[in-house]
Amino acid sequence: MQAEVIKAVKILKDGGIILYPTDTIWGLGCDATNQNAIQKIYKIKQREDSKALISLVSDINMLYQYTNYIPKFNITDQPTTVIYPNVKGLSKKLLPKDGSAAIRIPSDEFCFKLIQELKGAIVSTSANISGEKSPKQFSDISNHIKNNADYIVNLRHDERMENPSTILKIETDGKITKLR
Repeated sequence: MQAEVIKAVKILKDGGIILYPTDTIWGLGCDATNQNAIQKIYKIKQREDSKALISLVSDINMLYQYTNYIPKFNITDQPTTVIYPNVKGLSKKLLPKDGSAAIRIPSDEFCFKLIQELKGAIVSTSANISGEKSPKQFSDISNHIKNNADYIVNLRHDERMENPSTILKIETDGKITKLR
């Protein structure tokens, strides 16, 4: 696994796109501070720039680098993405006009090591064309996605993945709404 982490981090640091397994489904990823790499993901997915992408952080300490709105509930029990208000430190390409961003702490060992080695957040969006069904396993990923990734992580290709994460939104007044 460590060899795959090292290869993937090199691609991320060079502004590339990786195709990789997460704690939920197969994802496309890049450095969450690299605007050009984020734009490549939008192009690969054929997705409108106005639609937000999720970022992954390794743990609660890294989450504090991007937001001060940490919820009181344990967000690592199940795959849960939280949309935080007033996020800082991520590419502006990831933030809608209100300055919020969707962030998750994955429970996957590969993702954790990848983020730790990169020393920063990574984008994580489903490995599909926008509007199409999310891939549950590697064989479900279209050739278009595979051919446009700069690196395909060589792990868990035969494993069936879980569903996408739950999505919660924290408002600036502290109210929490479940979106998915």
